[in-house]
Amino acid sequence: MRTTTGWQSTTDGSTALERVTIERRDLRDDDIAVRVDFCGVCHSDLHRIQGVLGESAVVPGHEFTGTVTAVGAAANGFTPGDRVAVGTVVDSCGVCPMCEVGQENFCYERPTTTYGGTDRIDGSTTKGGYSREYVLREKFAYPLPEGLDPAAAAPLMCAGITMWEPLRAAGIGPGSRVAVAGLGGLGHLGVKLAAALGAEVTVLSRTPGKSDDARKLGAADTLLTTDESRTQQARGRFDLILDTVPAPHDLSPLLRMAALDGTLAVLGYPLPTTVALLDLVQGRKKLTSSGTGGRSQTARMLEFCAEHAISADVEVVASARVQEALTRLARGDVRYRFVLDLSDLDQPAS
Repeated sequence: MRTTTGWQSTTDGSTALERVTIERRDLRDDDIAVRVDFCGVCHSDLHRIQGVLGESAVVPGHEFTGTVTAVGAAANGFTPGDRVAVGTVVDSCGVCPMCEVGQENFCYERPTTTYGGTDRIDGSTTKGGYSREYVLREKFAYPLPEGLDPAAAAPLMCAGITMWEPLRAAGIGPGSRVAVAGLGGLGHLGVKLAAALGAEVTVLSRTPGKSDDARKLGAADTLLTTDESRTQQARGRFDLILDTVPAPHDLSPLLRMAALDGTLAVLGYPLPTTVALLDLVQGRKKLTSSGTGGRSQTARMLEFCAEHAISADVEVVASARVQEALTRLARGDVRYRFVLDLSDLDQPAS
Protein backbone atom coordinates (compact mmCIF):
# COMPACT_ATOMS: atom_id res chain seq x y z
CA MET A 1 0.00 0.00 0.00
CA ARG A 2 1.00 3.61 -0.60
CA THR A 3 0.38 6.33 1.96
CA THR A 4 -0.34 10.00 1.57
CA THR A 5 -1.84 12.82 3.64
CA GLY A 6 -5.23 14.48 3.38
CA TRP A 7 -8.20 16.04 5.12
CA GLN A 8 -11.02 13.91 6.51
CA SER A 9 -14.36 14.98 7.91
CA THR A 10 -15.47 14.05 11.39
CA THR A 11 -18.68 12.25 12.31
CA ASP A 12 -20.26 15.30 13.95
CA GLY A 13 -21.06 17.03 10.65
CA SER A 14 -18.83 20.03 11.38
CA THR A 15 -16.55 21.76 8.89
CA ALA A 16 -13.51 21.09 11.11
CA LEU A 17 -11.68 18.49 9.01
CA GLU A 18 -8.79 16.49 10.44
CA ARG A 19 -5.40 16.01 8.80
CA VAL A 20 -4.91 12.24 8.47
CA THR A 21 -2.71 9.63 6.82
CA ILE A 22 -4.50 7.98 3.90
CA GLU A 23 -3.78 4.62 2.33
CA ARG A 24 -3.76 4.38 -1.46
CA ARG A 25 -3.59 1.10 -3.32
CA ASP A 26 -0.48 -0.07 -5.10
CA LEU A 27 -0.82 0.64 -8.80
CA ARG A 28 -2.76 -1.89 -10.84
CA ASP A 29 -1.68 -2.40 -14.43
CA ASP A 30 -4.04 0.25 -15.82
CA ASP A 31 -3.60 2.76 -12.97
CA ILE A 32 -1.79 6.05 -12.67
CA ALA A 33 -0.75 7.90 -9.53
CA VAL A 34 -1.40 11.64 -9.47
CA ARG A 35 0.10 14.26 -7.20
CA VAL A 36 -2.93 16.41 -6.44
CA ASP A 37 -1.99 20.06 -6.83
CA PHE A 38 -5.37 21.83 -6.74
CA CYS A 39 -8.82 20.58 -5.67
CA GLY A 40 -12.05 22.51 -5.92
CA VAL A 41 -14.45 22.80 -3.00
CA CYS A 42 -17.90 21.78 -4.25
CA HIS A 43 -21.17 22.52 -2.47
CA SER A 44 -21.84 18.79 -2.56
CA ASP A 45 -18.70 18.34 -0.44
CA LEU A 46 -20.41 20.46 2.19
CA HIS A 47 -23.58 18.35 1.91
CA ARG A 48 -21.62 15.13 2.36
CA ILE A 49 -19.55 16.48 5.27
CA GLN A 50 -22.78 17.49 6.99
CA GLY A 51 -24.09 13.94 6.63
CA VAL A 52 -26.90 14.66 4.17
CA LEU A 53 -26.44 11.20 2.64
CA GLY A 54 -26.07 9.50 6.00
CA GLU A 55 -22.36 8.81 5.63
CA SER A 56 -19.69 8.65 8.28
CA ALA A 57 -16.33 10.37 7.86
CA VAL A 58 -15.20 11.05 4.28
CA VAL A 59 -12.16 12.48 2.53
CA PRO A 60 -13.95 14.87 0.12
CA GLY A 61 -12.85 16.29 -3.19
CA HIS A 62 -13.90 15.30 -6.73
CA GLU A 63 -12.64 18.05 -9.01
CA PHE A 64 -8.87 18.28 -9.09
CA THR A 65 -5.82 18.80 -11.24
CA GLY A 66 -2.35 17.47 -10.72
CA THR A 67 0.73 15.82 -12.11
CA VAL A 68 1.27 12.17 -12.99
CA THR A 69 3.96 10.65 -10.78
CA ALA A 70 3.79 6.94 -11.71
CA VAL A 71 2.03 4.67 -14.21
CA GLY A 72 0.99 1.01 -14.14
CA ALA A 73 2.56 -1.65 -16.32
CA ALA A 74 -0.20 -1.47 -18.97
CA ALA A 75 -1.00 2.26 -18.69
CA ASN A 76 0.09 3.93 -21.92
CA GLY A 77 -1.94 7.12 -22.00
CA PHE A 78 0.24 9.18 -19.68
CA THR A 79 3.82 9.47 -18.57
CA PRO A 80 5.22 10.91 -15.32
CA GLY A 81 5.17 14.68 -15.45
CA ASP A 82 1.97 14.97 -17.50
CA ARG A 83 -0.66 17.44 -16.31
CA VAL A 84 -4.05 15.83 -15.73
CA ALA A 85 -7.54 16.62 -14.54
CA VAL A 86 -9.83 14.25 -12.63
CA GLY A 87 -13.57 14.55 -12.00
CA THR A 88 -16.35 12.85 -10.10
CA VAL A 89 -16.11 9.32 -11.55
CA VAL A 90 -13.03 7.08 -11.39
CA ASP A 91 -14.43 3.76 -12.66
CA SER A 92 -17.51 2.08 -14.16
CA CYS A 93 -18.53 -1.33 -15.47
CA GLY A 94 -17.61 -0.37 -19.03
CA VAL A 95 -20.17 -2.69 -20.67
CA CYS A 96 -23.68 -1.47 -19.80
CA PRO A 97 -25.67 0.63 -22.30
CA MET A 98 -24.73 3.85 -20.50
CA CYS A 99 -21.02 3.08 -20.51
CA GLU A 100 -21.18 2.04 -24.16
CA VAL A 101 -22.50 5.48 -25.17
CA GLY A 102 -19.93 7.35 -23.09
CA GLN A 103 -22.17 8.14 -20.10
CA GLU A 104 -20.15 6.35 -17.46
CA ASN A 105 -21.60 8.73 -14.90
CA PHE A 106 -24.93 6.89 -15.33
CA CYS A 107 -23.44 3.37 -15.25
CA TYR A 108 -26.16 0.79 -14.53
CA GLU A 109 -23.75 -1.02 -12.22
CA ARG A 110 -23.18 2.30 -10.41
CA PRO A 111 -20.12 4.37 -11.20
CA THR A 112 -17.29 4.42 -8.71
CA THR A 113 -17.29 7.97 -7.42
CA THR A 114 -14.06 9.77 -6.56
CA TYR A 115 -14.89 9.71 -2.87
CA GLY A 116 -17.42 7.79 -0.83
CA GLY A 117 -17.69 5.20 -3.59
CA THR A 118 -16.90 1.50 -3.66
CA ASP A 119 -13.86 0.23 -5.52
CA ARG A 120 -14.99 -2.35 -8.08
CA ILE A 121 -12.10 -4.74 -7.36
CA ASP A 122 -11.26 -4.68 -3.66
CA GLY A 123 -14.48 -3.21 -2.22
CA SER A 124 -12.71 -0.42 -0.37
CA THR A 125 -14.26 3.03 0.04
CA THR A 126 -12.77 5.69 -2.22
CA LYS A 127 -11.14 8.73 -0.63
CA GLY A 128 -11.11 11.99 -2.51
CA GLY A 129 -8.93 14.79 -3.71
CA TYR A 130 -8.50 16.71 -0.46
CA SER A 131 -5.22 14.79 -0.36
CA ARG A 132 -1.74 14.95 -1.84
CA GLU A 133 -1.94 11.79 -3.95
CA TYR A 134 -4.69 9.93 -5.78
CA VAL A 135 -4.56 6.59 -7.60
CA LEU A 136 -7.07 5.77 -10.35
CA ARG A 137 -7.63 3.97 -13.66
CA GLU A 138 -5.92 6.03 -16.32
CA LYS A 139 -9.00 6.08 -18.59
CA PHE A 140 -10.76 8.31 -16.04
CA ALA A 141 -8.02 10.93 -16.03
CA TYR A 142 -7.93 13.62 -18.73
CA PRO A 143 -5.03 15.53 -20.22
CA LEU A 144 -5.16 19.11 -18.96
CA PRO A 145 -4.98 21.29 -22.09
CA GLU A 146 -2.20 23.79 -22.44
CA GLY A 147 -3.34 27.30 -21.62
CA LEU A 148 -5.67 26.27 -18.80
CA ASP A 149 -4.45 27.33 -15.36
CA PRO A 150 -4.50 24.21 -13.18
CA ALA A 151 -6.11 25.94 -10.18
CA ALA A 152 -8.86 27.62 -12.22
CA ALA A 153 -9.41 24.46 -14.29
CA ALA A 154 -10.04 22.16 -11.32
CA PRO A 155 -13.74 23.20 -10.91
CA LEU A 156 -14.38 22.42 -14.57
CA MET A 157 -14.27 18.74 -13.61
CA CYS A 158 -17.51 18.96 -11.62
CA ALA A 159 -19.10 22.39 -11.90
CA GLY A 160 -18.10 22.82 -15.52
CA ILE A 161 -19.23 19.44 -16.81
CA THR A 162 -22.46 19.68 -14.77
CA MET A 163 -23.31 22.79 -16.81
CA TRP A 164 -21.94 21.49 -20.10
CA GLU A 165 -24.00 18.30 -20.46
CA PRO A 166 -27.47 19.92 -20.20
CA LEU A 167 -26.36 22.72 -22.53
CA ARG A 168 -25.29 20.13 -25.11
CA ALA A 169 -28.37 17.96 -24.55
CA ALA A 170 -30.64 20.98 -25.19
CA GLY A 171 -28.78 21.88 -28.38
CA ILE A 172 -27.91 25.36 -27.16
CA GLY A 173 -26.22 27.59 -29.71
CA PRO A 174 -26.61 30.94 -31.50
CA GLY A 175 -30.16 32.22 -31.14
CA SER A 176 -30.88 30.22 -27.98
CA ARG A 177 -32.09 31.96 -24.83
CA VAL A 178 -30.66 30.55 -21.62
CA ALA A 179 -31.32 31.54 -18.01
CA VAL A 180 -29.04 30.64 -15.13
CA ALA A 181 -30.66 30.61 -11.69
CA GLY A 182 -28.05 31.27 -9.04
CA LEU A 183 -24.67 32.86 -9.68
CA GLY A 184 -22.34 30.66 -7.67
CA GLY A 185 -19.77 27.97 -8.37
CA LEU A 186 -22.03 26.19 -10.84
CA GLY A 187 -23.90 29.19 -12.18
CA HIS A 188 -20.96 31.38 -13.12
CA LEU A 189 -19.58 28.59 -15.30
CA GLY A 190 -23.03 28.06 -16.80
CA VAL A 191 -23.04 31.70 -17.88
CA LYS A 192 -19.57 31.47 -19.41
CA LEU A 193 -20.27 28.25 -21.29
CA ALA A 194 -23.71 29.27 -22.58
CA ALA A 195 -22.40 32.63 -23.78
CA ALA A 196 -19.44 30.96 -25.53
CA LEU A 197 -21.90 28.64 -27.30
CA GLY A 198 -23.60 31.74 -28.70
CA ALA A 199 -26.69 31.93 -26.47
CA GLU A 200 -28.27 35.05 -25.05
CA VAL A 201 -27.86 34.56 -21.31
CA THR A 202 -29.90 35.97 -18.43
CA VAL A 203 -28.95 35.52 -14.78
CA LEU A 204 -31.86 34.94 -12.38
CA SER A 205 -31.05 36.09 -8.88
CA ARG A 206 -32.78 37.03 -5.64
CA THR A 207 -29.86 39.28 -4.73
CA PRO A 208 -29.54 42.84 -6.05
CA GLY A 209 -26.14 43.91 -7.24
CA LYS A 210 -25.25 40.88 -9.34
CA SER A 211 -25.68 42.58 -12.71
CA ASP A 212 -22.11 43.86 -13.05
CA ASP A 213 -20.63 40.44 -12.31
CA ALA A 214 -23.16 38.74 -14.58
CA ARG A 215 -22.28 41.06 -17.47
CA LYS A 216 -18.53 40.47 -17.00
CA LEU A 217 -19.16 36.73 -17.13
CA GLY A 218 -21.03 37.05 -20.43
CA ALA A 219 -24.69 37.55 -19.48
CA ALA A 220 -26.80 39.99 -21.45
CA ASP A 221 -29.25 40.65 -18.60
CA THR A 222 -29.97 40.05 -14.92
CA LEU A 223 -33.51 39.44 -13.70
CA LEU A 224 -34.26 40.01 -10.03
CA THR A 225 -36.68 37.21 -9.19
CA THR A 226 -38.22 39.19 -6.33
CA ASP A 227 -39.48 41.72 -8.91
CA GLU A 228 -42.91 40.29 -9.78
CA SER A 229 -43.46 42.50 -12.81
CA ARG A 230 -40.20 41.47 -14.45
CA THR A 231 -40.81 37.84 -13.58
CA GLN A 232 -44.23 38.00 -15.26
CA GLN A 233 -42.66 39.58 -18.35
CA ALA A 234 -40.24 36.66 -18.56
CA ARG A 235 -43.00 34.07 -18.81
CA GLY A 236 -42.28 31.61 -21.62
CA ARG A 237 -39.00 33.31 -22.48
CA PHE A 238 -36.18 30.78 -22.09
CA ASP A 239 -35.28 27.68 -24.08
CA LEU A 240 -33.23 26.33 -21.18
CA ILE A 241 -33.04 27.27 -17.52
CA LEU A 242 -30.03 25.99 -15.58
CA ASP A 243 -31.19 25.85 -11.96
CA THR A 244 -28.07 25.83 -9.78
CA VAL A 245 -29.69 26.86 -6.48
CA PRO A 246 -28.21 24.55 -3.78
CA ALA A 247 -31.13 24.71 -1.35
CA PRO A 248 -34.84 23.75 -1.30
CA HIS A 249 -36.93 26.09 -3.49
CA ASP A 250 -40.15 26.26 -5.48
CA LEU A 251 -39.69 25.16 -9.09
CA SER A 252 -42.96 26.65 -10.36
CA PRO A 253 -41.70 30.22 -10.98
CA LEU A 254 -38.82 28.82 -13.02
CA LEU A 255 -41.03 26.46 -15.01
CA ARG A 256 -43.29 29.34 -15.94
CA MET A 257 -40.29 31.13 -17.49
CA ALA A 258 -39.50 28.18 -19.78
CA ALA A 259 -40.59 28.58 -23.39
CA LEU A 260 -42.83 26.25 -25.37
CA ASP A 261 -41.01 22.91 -25.25
CA GLY A 262 -38.45 24.60 -23.02
CA THR A 263 -36.43 22.81 -20.38
CA LEU A 264 -35.75 23.36 -16.70
CA ALA A 265 -32.60 21.50 -15.63
CA VAL A 266 -32.40 21.20 -11.84
CA LEU A 267 -28.71 20.84 -11.03
CA GLY A 268 -27.95 22.37 -7.65
CA TYR A 269 -30.18 20.46 -5.24
CA PRO A 270 -30.23 16.67 -5.77
CA LEU A 271 -32.70 15.91 -3.00
CA PRO A 272 -36.47 15.22 -2.97
CA THR A 273 -38.77 18.02 -4.09
CA THR A 274 -42.31 18.46 -5.40
CA VAL A 275 -43.46 19.58 -8.83
CA ALA A 276 -46.78 21.13 -9.86
CA LEU A 277 -47.53 19.08 -12.97
CA LEU A 278 -49.74 21.81 -14.44
CA ASP A 279 -46.62 23.96 -14.75
CA LEU A 280 -45.24 21.28 -17.06
CA VAL A 281 -48.49 20.96 -18.99
CA GLN A 282 -48.70 24.67 -19.78
CA GLY A 283 -46.29 24.91 -22.70
CA ARG A 284 -45.20 21.27 -22.88
CA LYS A 285 -42.28 21.99 -20.57
CA LYS A 286 -39.54 19.51 -19.77
CA LEU A 287 -38.08 18.95 -16.31
CA THR A 288 -34.68 17.32 -16.25
CA SER A 289 -31.44 17.05 -14.36
CA SER A 290 -27.90 15.80 -14.86
CA GLY A 291 -25.15 14.18 -12.84
CA THR A 292 -21.79 15.61 -13.97
CA GLY A 293 -20.75 13.87 -17.21
CA GLY A 294 -19.30 10.94 -19.07
CA ARG A 295 -15.82 10.57 -20.49
CA SER A 296 -16.53 11.75 -24.03
CA GLN A 297 -18.33 14.94 -23.06
CA THR A 298 -15.83 15.71 -20.29
CA ALA A 299 -12.99 15.53 -22.79
CA ARG A 300 -14.91 17.72 -25.25
CA MET A 301 -15.73 20.22 -22.51
CA LEU A 302 -12.05 20.59 -21.63
CA GLU A 303 -11.19 21.15 -25.30
CA PHE A 304 -13.94 23.75 -25.62
CA CYS A 305 -12.79 25.56 -22.50
CA ALA A 306 -9.23 25.67 -23.79
CA GLU A 307 -10.42 26.97 -27.18
CA HIS A 308 -12.48 29.72 -25.56
CA ALA A 309 -10.22 30.49 -22.55
CA ILE A 310 -12.92 29.44 -20.08
CA SER A 311 -12.08 28.52 -16.51
CA ALA A 312 -13.57 29.12 -13.09
CA ASP A 313 -13.22 32.33 -11.12
CA VAL A 314 -11.47 30.98 -8.05
CA GLU A 315 -10.13 31.90 -4.65
CA VAL A 316 -7.14 29.67 -3.97
CA VAL A 317 -6.39 28.89 -0.32
CA ALA A 318 -3.91 26.61 1.40
CA SER A 319 -5.54 23.27 2.20
CA ALA A 320 -4.99 23.88 5.91
CA ARG A 321 -7.65 26.60 5.57
CA VAL A 322 -10.27 24.10 4.42
CA GLN A 323 -12.55 24.78 7.40
CA GLU A 324 -12.57 28.49 6.59
CA ALA A 325 -13.40 27.70 2.96
CA LEU A 326 -16.27 25.38 3.89
CA THR A 327 -17.68 27.81 6.46
CA ARG A 328 -17.61 30.68 4.00
CA LEU A 329 -19.08 28.48 1.26
CA ALA A 330 -22.02 27.65 3.54
CA ARG A 331 -22.90 31.33 3.73
CA GLY A 332 -22.21 32.05 0.07
CA ASP A 333 -19.10 34.10 0.73
CA VAL A 334 -17.02 33.20 -2.34
CA ARG A 335 -16.80 34.39 -5.92
CA TYR A 336 -17.09 31.86 -7.23
CA ARG A 337 -15.24 28.69 -6.28
CA PHE A 338 -12.78 27.87 -3.54
CA VAL A 339 -9.80 25.80 -4.64
CA LEU A 340 -7.45 24.13 -2.20
CA ASP A 341 -3.70 24.28 -2.83
CA LEU A 342 -2.53 20.89 -1.57
CA SER A 343 1.19 21.69 -1.61
CA ASP A 344 1.11 22.55 2.10
CA LEU A 345 0.57 18.85 2.83
CA ASP A 346 4.22 18.35 1.93
CA GLN A 347 5.07 20.10 5.18
CA PRO A 348 4.86 18.41 8.62
CA ALA A 349 1.64 19.00 10.54
CA SER A 350 1.89 22.04 12.79
